[in-house]
Amino acid sequence: MATAPKNGGRRGALPPAAFPPHYLEKLIESSPDIVVAVDRAGKIVFYNDGAEKNLGYSSEETLGHDVDLIYSTLEEAKRVMRAMRDDDFGGPGKLKDFETLFIDRWGVEVPVAISGSILCDDNGFEIGSIGFAKDIRELRRRDRLATLGEVAVAVCHEINNPLEVILNQTALLHTFARSQAGQPQGADAEERLESVRGEVEKIQAIINRLVGLSRGEAYGTKEYHGGTRMADLAPTVRPEGAARTLEGIRALVVDDDLGVCFSLRDLLVSEGGRVLTAGTGLEALRVLENAEVDVIISDVVMPDLDGYDLYMEVKEHSDIPVVLMTGYYYDRDHVIKRSRVEGLGNVLFKKPVDPERLKSVIREVCHRAPAAPSA
Repeated sequence: MATAPKNGGRRGALPPAAFPPHYLEKLIESSPDIVVAVDRAGKIVFYNDGAEKNLGYSSEETLGHDVDLIYSTLEEAKRVMRAMRDDDFGGPGKLKDFETLFIDRWGVEVPVAISGSILCDDNGFEIGSIGFAKDIRELRRRDRLATLGEVAVAVCHEINNPLEVILNQTALLHTFARSQAGQPQGADAEERLESVRGEVEKIQAIINRLVGLSRGEAYGTKEYHGGTRMADLAPTVRPEGAARTLEGIRALVVDDDLGVCFSLRDLLVSEGGRVLTAGTGLEALRVLENAEVDVIISDVVMPDLDGYDLYMEVKEHSDIPVVLMTGYYYDRDHVIKRSRVEGLGNVLFKKPVDPERLKSVIREVCHRAPAAPSA
């Protein structure tokens, strides 16, 4: 078997007698990676087991054939050889983790990273080259999944705020429809709103599931069409909680998304609450200078004061309970963690906020007993 350029007595090199040539050849033969050697004319002279398993060709089908048999094009094979001679890819006569494409016997592209070197005889004359190629399809798949995870979190955050508005407004309309139950179209309107709410909650469940997948939760797959597989998001609709009232409770809602502010305001007012709103943390502090409230419900991420800063300002001057709500599914800036260290007790981790959960938390922090369910 041909040898690579001599290492010049490099420290740590084993003497030739330690590993007979046939032993080294067997070792390379059994490697799970693709190992291919070609002669000076570009004919394949060595093709190991790993190449057979990854590319599908047998040794008999490749030995003696031009190396472009396993490349996407002849030009791509030449590009790899030029890189092997270039000092920029591992040194003269060497190549390290150079990405290219192989083609298996069924015409499927196989992205690989090649490390290799030019082979010389005992007199230093070039007689060919050898390449060790690793199939990087799985690595690329993992990179894509990581990117998709980041995209999923970003998309879910952008969807959550308008989705919260839809859910809260639907809850308000549903309450109105129930009050009109005796009217000719009241029952029909209530049924339609319940259907809309159920479908929106399915979207909410899918969003929550997407974020869970981005964080590494296990998932199954199901067939989409033509044998294509897709992730099974398995959305589930949460049960509707019992109705509660917030009669007389004074609340300050703080969120830089005014749609969320107004939606929550309408929801809490419909339950008997008295609600003020603020679009930023600084605006919330100005509101508190002139008004008394029983509870503050604040977003975590805001442009001036974040949820932690607002909580600390409130804590320094009063004992008003603060409830943080966030559309992020991880504590990106440790806002929640730092707030809890300082004594914060309540966080609504997901937007859209469950209206029943929100009302329950408000009643809890304001020390109001839950109302009996309506008949």
